[in-house]
Amino acid sequence: QVQLVESGGGLVQAGGSLRLSCAASGRTFSNYAMGWLRQAPGKERESVARISRSGSITYVADSVKGRFTISKDNAKNTVYLQMNSLKPEDTAVYYCAASSRVVPINTREYDYWGQGTQVTVSS
Repeated sequence: QVQLVESGGGLVQAGGSLRLSCAASGRTFSNYAMGWLRQAPGKERESVARISRSGSITYVADSVKGRFTISKDNAKNTVYLQMNSLKPEDTAVYYCAASSRVVPINTREYDYWGQGTQVTVSS
């Protein structure tokens, strides 16, 4: 089992920044690829960013490219999502997730999930 706890969400004005953190406990953190996913009201959950087990390979969705950065600190068992130039359309519940797969492609390929943290961007 892997337990994931997100923090760092909140209310921010458009153009502002937030950094989300996800602290992991349980099994060896470095054995898991990690992802940040989000779900807005009335929409399906979507992948925002993911990072490889070592932290050397990252992916971000086109909708957040150039604004969001994912990073992973295996020594601290923590994954981060730095969000800059936030837009109202970024408003969603953001989830941290862990996958035993080398490259989790979709939301179904994550094995463990955090409880989510709300991000609200006002215009």
